[in-house]
Amino acid sequence: MAALGGDGLRLLSVSRPERQPESAALGGPGPGLCCWVSVFSCLSLACSYVGSLYVWKSELPRDHPAVIKRRFTSVLVVSSLSPLCVLLWRELTGIQPGTSLLTLMGFRLEGIFPAALLPLLLTMILFLGPLMQLSMDCPCDLTDGLKVVLAPRSWARCLTDMRWLRNQVIAPLTEELVFRACMLPMLAPCTGLGPAVFTCPLFFGVAHFHHIFEQLRFRQSSMGSIFLSAAFQFSYTAVFGAYTAFLFIRTGHLIGPVLCHSFCNYMGFPAVCAALEHPQRRPLLAGYALGVGLFLLLLQPLTDPKLYGSLPLCVLLERAGDSEAPLCS
Repeated sequence: MAALGGDGLRLLSVSRPERQPESAALGGPGPGLCCWVSVFSCLSLACSYVGSLYVWKSELPRDHPAVIKRRFTSVLVVSSLSPLCVLLWRELTGIQPGTSLLTLMGFRLEGIFPAALLPLLLTMILFLGPLMQLSMDCPCDLTDGLKVVLAPRSWARCLTDMRWLRNQVIAPLTEELVFRACMLPMLAPCTGLGPAVFTCPLFFGVAHFHHIFEQLRFRQSSMGSIFLSAAFQFSYTAVFGAYTAFLFIRTGHLIGPVLCHSFCNYMGFPAVCAALEHPQRRPLLAGYALGVGLFLLLLQPLTDPKLYGSLPLCVLLERAGDSEAPLCS
C-alpha cells in the first residue's frame, strides 16, 4: 500500500531527496494530493464500469441475450473513455511518464509475440490438472477435439453466442483495460510496483460484488449462500487480478493479461472436489501438483522483462525517482 507517515500518503520519490520526481519539477500538486488523486481516479473508473452495467432497466436476467447486448454497448463506451481518466490524472498530478499514453497502457509492438504467448503458456501450465481432467471427461479423442476447435462452423457459432462473446472477448478485454492498463499507471507512482500488484485487484474484486444484487433480485439462492459465494468470488478475483497485474507490469503489454483472462474464464475455477472423487484420482491429483510446481518454477523466467523490451511502468517509476523497483529486473 502507499507509505503512511506523519505526512499521510506520499510518493516513493519523497524518500529520495537527491532526485526529485518530475512532477515536483513541474510545480505540480503535493505528493499526498497526487496519491489521493490516483485513488479517487481508480475508484471512479471502477464505479463507472460497474455502473454502466445498470444504466439499462430490465426485468430479464443477466444471461439473456438482450441484456448482454445492451451491456456490451455501455461497457464498451466506458472502456473506450477510460484512457481519458489516465490523461486527466497525468494533467492533475503533473507526472510525465516519459512514454506515450498508449504505450504506458500496454499498447505497443515491441516484444508483442512473447507477451502474447508466454503468459498464456504459463497460465495453461498452472491449469495442467484441470486440463487433464477436461481431457479425461471429454468423450472425443484429441484428433476429433482439434477438428472441432479448428472448424469454421464452431467459431461461427461462438461469435453469434452472446454469452461466449461476453466471457471470452468483451469481459477480458474491457476489464483488463480498465482495471489493469488504466489503474496500474496511476497507482504505481504512489504505492510502488509491488504494492500496486495487490492494491489494484481490490478494485477489481469489489467490482464483482454487483452480482450479489442480481442474485438477491432473482432469489437464486439463500441469503447466506449468496454472501458466501460473493466472498469467495471476491477472494479468487482479487488473486487473479494480482496475477494479471503482475503479468502486465513484467511484460509491459495488455495482450497477455487479456488472453490469460479469457482462458481462465473458459476454464472456470478448478473443480478440486470433483478431482478428489474422480475414478483416475491419483494421476489427476499428480497433474494438479505438477502444474502448480512448474508454474512456481517458471513464473520468474517466463516473465523476465528482458524478453519484452523496455517496460513503460518501470520508465515511469524511474522518472518518479524510484530506479530500484524489484519487478523491473
